[in-house]
Amino acid sequence: MIVCHCTRISDHDIHAAVDWMRSADPDAIITPGKVHHPFGKTADDGGCRPLFLGTMRAKTNLRVPAQLANLRSGLSNESDDEGRRQGTRLSEQSTAP
Repeated sequence: MIVCHCTRISDHDIHAAVDWMRSADPDAIITPGKVHHPFGKTADDGGCRPLFLGTMRAKTNLRVPAQLANLRSGLSNESDDEGRRQGTRLSEQSTAP
């Protein structure tokens, strides 16, 4: 089945690219951009992105490396400081002379 009509990439192409990348580097983070790259193509309009991602996720060997799997678990959504130290924003810095 053709997944991306713009670039003529099929579900077979996606599965083959994921398998190839996983065998080359078991710890690689596989992204849609990396799947397009071996074919010498880039996503044009992104209209196929949901189907493209769904096809990628259907692969059992598309997994996040173990050392990165729980990376977000230590982050809290309550803070908006993005992990920065206090006082790095201009609005937080003192303007006293």
